[in-house]
Amino acid sequence: MDKVNSSVVSEFVLLGLSSSQELQLFFFVFFSVLYVVIVLGNLLVILTVTSDNSLHSPMYFLLGNLSFVDICQASFATPKMIADFLSEHKTISFSGCIAQIFFIHLFTGGEMMLLVSMAYDRYVAICKPLHYVIIMRRRTCTVLVMISWAVGLVHTLSQLSFTVNLPFCGPNVVDSFFCDLPRVTKLACLDSYIIEILIVVNSGILSLSTFSLLVSSYIIILITVWFKSSAAMAKAFSTLAAHITVVILFFGPCIFIYVWPFTSYPVDKVLAIFYTIFTPILNPIIYTLRNRDMKTALRKIMTHYSRAKKISERPVIVRNSLY
Repeated sequence: MDKVNSSVVSEFVLLGLSSSQELQLFFFVFFSVLYVVIVLGNLLVILTVTSDNSLHSPMYFLLGNLSFVDICQASFATPKMIADFLSEHKTISFSGCIAQIFFIHLFTGGEMMLLVSMAYDRYVAICKPLHYVIIMRRRTCTVLVMISWAVGLVHTLSQLSFTVNLPFCGPNVVDSFFCDLPRVTKLACLDSYIIEILIVVNSGILSLSTFSLLVSSYIIILITVWFKSSAAMAKAFSTLAAHITVVILFFGPCIFIYVWPFTSYPVDKVLAIFYTIFTPILNPIIYTLRNRDMKTALRKIMTHYSRAKKISERPVIVRNSLY
């Protein structure tokens, strides 16, 4: 790899979201706030799920893992993008670019499988409620999470296997805010048709297959409860609405970008923001605000925190008398 790349391209230039100087400061503030909200929001979900005993169930175990992946997914490129808004020269080293490609496909591949696992959990809970405790044991959930990470790792390593040794002999300008694989491969000094076919086979099929699995599971669930009662149908649809919203916002951009990598569109950068920034911020909002158990657990934590804070602010003598 060193022999191929060391004498030619050692770094890439990232064009970012916009060349307008007037927008740079606005983007810096806007995405800084979004990133802080993503990290704090998902950390709050993880804290709530782990600290409240009533949430020690398969669904919330998977939700906590999804929040962890969301933090990772938002962190692989967003901090550098924010720093680049204040930088005149937006560059990234060759190794840094490869690292971004590695992490984006690791986390997105893992999140796809986690969403499938969550859909399977809902399928068992709604369609096989009497067998739910037996099927969705803690061991089963742990295996599902491990499979998600394994699929993400295999997916990203297969992408890197034909990327790291590509010959880059001059062009080094990436029209994005991070090293997006379809745009980077177009800079290689060879016919990228075969590479684009490999991207479709790898990322495209993974996106379409997992999306098809999710849609099929939702249809099966809705058909199953349709024959039970209208109340069950309404409850199931309310439960699945959050899942469906996340799936559409996450998979839509991925499928558009990676199923048709042959042509780059200006909208690709906007779509990339959806699955790298907007989806990680929507997950805690959707799964928390629409979930009664999560809201109850959050109120418990806030009440406990405010009570502990009031006790700590009291004089020592008063505190001793309380105990």
